Amino acid sequence: MLKNENLCTKLKKRKFVVTAEISTPKGVDITKTIEEARKLKGIVDALNITDCPMANMRMSPIAVAHLLQDHLNIETIFHLTCRDRNLIGLQSELLGAYALGVRNILALTGDDPSHGDTPQAKGVYDVDSIGLLKIISAFNRGYDYNGNKLDSPTEFCAGTTANPSDLREEAIEKLKVKIEAGAEFIQTQPVYDEDILFKFIEKIKNFNVPLLVGILPLKSFKMAVNLNEKVPGIDIPEKVLERLKDGGREEGINIAVEFIKRIRSEVGGIHIMPLGSTDAVLEIISRVDDLACDFKENKVQMN
Repeated sequence: MLKNENLCTKLKKRKFVVTAEISTPKGVDITKTIEEARKLKGIVDALNITDCPMANMRMSPIAVAHLLQDHLNIETIFHLTCRDRNLIGLQSELLGAYALGVRNILALTGDDPSHGDTPQAKGVYDVDSIGLLKIISAFNRGYDYNGNKLDSPTEFCAGTTANPSDLREEAIEKLKVKIEAGAEFIQTQPVYDEDILFKFIEKIKNFNVPLLVGILPLKSFKMAVNLNEKVPGIDIPEKVLERLKDGGREEGINIAVEFIKRIRSEVGGIHIMPLGSTDAVLEIISRVDDLACDFKENKVQMN
């Protein structure tokens, strides 16, 4: 791993990439976020900064991404949803992000505001994630949404999301359209069954973009059951549920580590969603031998 390579370069060179999700604060104090991110410097290739997830109000992901890059010199991927901004706002945000040095984007349509902490808010949705990817691609060519020339082009690296459990032809076709619209990498929802994942990989093998597989460490049997029942797109096999009945958090880490080892050679990377537990990311990476060695070497180089 070369010290000066950015995320987009690593993706293009098909290097195995590790990203981790970090939440934005509900307030103006970013101290805790910075300290949590500091633990992951040199351990992950980039940090995903969420954009008001589940339609719950939080600090701007662009502001947090810029502050983390400025304070820690750690690369970020900011999430941008179409829910909260019209076409003017989306484009304005993109220009502002680029001026602040934030180059990596995960394009999202966004959760319905009625499910969040401000249910009276109105969703905008002038475009969906496909439309947002088209805007980003136009920016990279030097034009805005309506074809007006920008002062200068951008060089954003944009990604999209996918649900490996959804193998319907229409779902695969929609993902194909996202790639054609400009997505350069895919980050998936959490996966716990490699058989399902490998079927998905077979379906998208001709898309030719890196696939970063979602890893959400399970903390308890209760948590796993809750995810299975209430979160669309997450399918936790019975064999995993059985292991969690007595094992709890430690078993959840074991399951994540074993899963990564089984899929490691078949994917472009992993995207860890620790739900606020940075230590879980550190535990997982430290126990996947080749990843631990890579990032230990990177830490030495950085010091």
